[in-house]
Amino acid sequence: MMTIIVAADKNWAIGNKNELLVRIKEDLKNFKELTTGHTVILGRKTLATFPGGLPLKNRRNIIMSRDKDYTVDGADVAHSVEELLDIVKGLDDEIFVIGGGTVYDQLLPYCDKAIVTRIGGEYEADTYFHDLDEDEEWEIADSSEVQTSPEVTYRFVTYKRK
Repeated sequence: MMTIIVAADKNWAIGNKNELLVRIKEDLKNFKELTTGHTVILGRKTLATFPGGLPLKNRRNIIMSRDKDYTVDGADVAHSVEELLDIVKGLDDEIFVIGGGTVYDQLLPYCDKAIVTRIGGEYEADTYFHDLDEDEEWEIADSSEVQTSPEVTYRFVTYKRK
């Protein structure tokens, strides 16, 4: 199974114009600690937002793209959910789904855990994540205390599929 990592505001908004709603230093540090040395799955548009548009270092990157001719140096490319599942089937590794919105929607049914940075605010957004609080299949397994960064308050919440 796979684990989703996402940062969402009070309305489950996750992005606007192909960018994060807000960059929280501690959230990015937590993301790096959790995913380093593991497999990450992301979409082509999310990859384009990374420094230099390059795959994340010290991780196996699998990029989702419907474009059959799309390739990325240093990463595997899956052109469908079925192809992705074939790629990860034999992996003895923790697999993290890291965005964006379309990839989250496609892979949520295959995930049994979600690590959500709940941002204490509301932002202008054009991309949203599934509201796990309203979904009877999911429950909160763990939650940190509310933390404060210079920009915003947030907490790390772990959801597990029931």
